[in-house]
Amino acid sequence: MVRKTGRKPLVADNRHRTARKKPSTKPRKTKGGKKSLFRALWGGQRKSRAKPAVRRKRGLFGWIRWGIGRILAMIWGVGWRIGLAAGILLGIAVANIYVTLPDFRALVDGRAQGSVTMLDRNGDVFAWRGDQFGGVVTTETVSPALKNAFVATEDKRFYRHFGLSPRGVASAIRINLREGRGPLSGHGGSTITQQTAKLLCLGVAYDPQAWKSEAAYEADCRRSSLGRKAKEALFALAMEAKYSKDEILSIYMNRAYLGGGAYGAEAAAQRYFGKSASQVNAAEAAMLAGLLTAPSTLAPTNNLQRSQDRAATVLRLMQEQGYLTAAEARAGQENPATLSKAAQARAGGYFADWVMETIPDFLGQDTTEDVVLQTTLDQRLQQAAEEAVDYVFTNKVREGSKAQAAVVVMSADGAVRAMVGGRQTRVSGVFNRATQAKRQTGSAFKPFVYATALELGYSPYDVVLDAEYCLNIPGSGQWCPKNYTHRFYGEVTLTRALKDSLNIPAVKISESVGRDLVRRVADDFGIESNLADGPALALGASESSLLEMTGAYAGILNGGSSVAPYGLTTLQLAQDNAPLFENGSGIGERVIRTEASQQLIWMMEKVITNGTGTRAQLPGWQAAGKSGTTQAARDAWFIGFTADYVAGVWMGYDDNTPLTGVTGGGLPAEIWRETMLRVHEGLPPKPLPMRAPAPLQVPEVRHEPQTAPRGQGQGQGLGNAIDNVLRGIFGN
Repeated sequence: MVRKTGRKPLVADNRHRTARKKPSTKPRKTKGGKKSLFRALWGGQRKSRAKPAVRRKRGLFGWIRWGIGRILAMIWGVGWRIGLAAGILLGIAVANIYVTLPDFRALVDGRAQGSVTMLDRNGDVFAWRGDQFGGVVTTETVSPALKNAFVATEDKRFYRHFGLSPRGVASAIRINLREGRGPLSGHGGSTITQQTAKLLCLGVAYDPQAWKSEAAYEADCRRSSLGRKAKEALFALAMEAKYSKDEILSIYMNRAYLGGGAYGAEAAAQRYFGKSASQVNAAEAAMLAGLLTAPSTLAPTNNLQRSQDRAATVLRLMQEQGYLTAAEARAGQENPATLSKAAQARAGGYFADWVMETIPDFLGQDTTEDVVLQTTLDQRLQQAAEEAVDYVFTNKVREGSKAQAAVVVMSADGAVRAMVGGRQTRVSGVFNRATQAKRQTGSAFKPFVYATALELGYSPYDVVLDAEYCLNIPGSGQWCPKNYTHRFYGEVTLTRALKDSLNIPAVKISESVGRDLVRRVADDFGIESNLADGPALALGASESSLLEMTGAYAGILNGGSSVAPYGLTTLQLAQDNAPLFENGSGIGERVIRTEASQQLIWMMEKVITNGTGTRAQLPGWQAAGKSGTTQAARDAWFIGFTADYVAGVWMGYDDNTPLTGVTGGGLPAEIWRETMLRVHEGLPPKPLPMRAPAPLQVPEVRHEPQTAPRGQGQGQGLGNAIDNVLRGIFGN
């Protein structure tokens, strides 16, 4: 209201009033007097309703920029939503695996099969079979060099990544493509965590009912498809969430296969170096870590030089990553790791294979437990036999010969101390000619003919006529045995007949005492093969193995008792203190009298002294034995003994090709001699347990043994008959 003052309003007053009513052209401000954040970002202002702003023309580049911005905005809008959904699903998948993971200690031993560890007679390890696991190790208990070698070789960023290494994958793909392979073939770029996930088979345990074999199960675990890689990545992320880095590395060091049947660092350290994983030095650690790339190929028991070369590369990596100084790396390369004596034995060879065959499969090749076997093997004697075979073939056999040889050394009670099943001495899982080959024995069988005669009362001085002799064989006609020399020697003693390996006297004696008795005596001494029925039985027409024959000769040495060759003394589970099985001796029942065996030894001693086995003589030692050569020289034998050991040697071709210029008294006798010289090195000479027959008090009586079988009771032999005649003439 205008107060009435009595004066009219001034023109100026009206002007100011009018001006206040005009709309403002200044931009409106938001609360607080500031522009909104949206406008601050986009640089726009609120348009006046009274006067709209004029739209600027964008132009070509403006439209392009606008289009790209719209596309990026759409991608971002869709992408972050997809990423969020994928992240949630990934988290759920990882969490799903996380809750199934047990304590890391439950994952360190993943073997489906147990192990067999073999000890020699002195308790030293010489062979392994199955899957060895030396015990649980951790990153704290192994030597620092071994832990560092694993990381340097397999995953140098192990302690810095979250289980996956995109840089490692990209680098592996680049290398694979550059080398002409597929992106996923060859180098995988996997972290140690991913490799551990693969070793765990993504948590799927082996089920014998679900898989054809353990090999098929392991092959499936090691597939490298994209789907499999994705699952490994999820499992690796779950492991990283569940376990510490050192726990993951500990699982890896325990489960990784390191060749030679060794699973885990402890088993491998024991297998190759004979020491704990906590004691290995840098060179040994580098060799073990180097095996991770190709354990079977690089195993030092397969190719030591190749394994040492790989270890040199690992030492260089350890130096580059700061785990070793240049001097330490150089020292390791200049003094590479070498194998222990047990590892050099190359899995125990033929003897270990034979022992495994003598035990039940559920405690041997199929065992799910860790089994320890104490055996009869003497590693010194084993080396002696191997060196003897190598020496003779190197120095006395023509180069390129395919002939083979086998050797068995045992004690008189049947304890096998050494076994060579072929010229390749340090192998396993191959044909064993000492135990598996059945060959004709030739004249090596003759001692059992004379053992039968002596048991029946014959004397070594009894005489037999070595002259033309023929027998009618039903269904075969006439058979006339011949001596090796194709000569006849007239009246000869049984001792000379054996010493010179005369065939006709052996057949006559066999026919005289009865083939059934000869067959029975040989069988009782341990020759279990089917023995010939005809008169050629006396000449070794039957087949036998070297192990059987050597065991039978051991029965002669021990006084006439049968022998069952054995290689196992105790068997026990590794976690038990008491053995499941014990064996102290292979001696069985008596076959012939002690006196008869001692007289037979006296006769066999003459074979080596001045008979067919003179090349087997041992200076300073009494030795007895017998050579044997089969028809057409397809097999050559020499078996003999001293007071301490029995040894048997066989030589021939696997395909029965005749030997050239070889008889049992030749190269086999020399292998026997070289073996026994080494076996008896350092031992004091002992006399043989032999007994010379009492000399005849009357002029020698010569006679012809009967050609028909005689009675089978003891004391009914021709020698006793003559004794009775002499007693009737001269009295007692």
